Amino acid sequence: MAKYEAKMKETDASVIEFIEAVENPKKREDAYKLLEIFEQTSGHEAKMWGPSIIGFGTYHYKYASGHEGDAPLVGFSPRKAKISLYITTGDTAREEALKRFGKYTAGKSCVYINKVEDVNEDVLKEMITKSIAFLQELYPNQ
Repeated sequence: MAKYEAKMKETDASVIEFIEAVENPKKREDAYKLLEIFEQTSGHEAKMWGPSIIGFGTYHYKYASGHEGDAPLVGFSPRKAKISLYITTGDTAREEALKRFGKYTAGKSCVYINKVEDVNEDVLKEMITKSIAFLQELYPNQ
């Protein structure tokens, strides 16, 4: 069986060039605001992961199935429909924080927002911090 090749890899692409290519001016403005929030809160420099995810920090995961790879600790992507926030805080912490977060929809591993002003920035910063702590505890020895 061929080894699985991860679609999401850190690249050398420019984060600023990616944000500048976002067509919607409001979404581009929000991307710069999120860039500032994520960099300051995470303490990590922004890197492109794949063609469309701006990630901060990295961790190595390995599942019971044997599948393993690298991923950003936290990140976001200013997609056409909504902005995707990649924040994994653990189920109970996430649910508690989302009650105070503002307007959003959520998937299994993403939180989707329309614009930054719809959410509580302090709660976002809390979720970023908890996400990093959760993943570093789950996957130690990074």
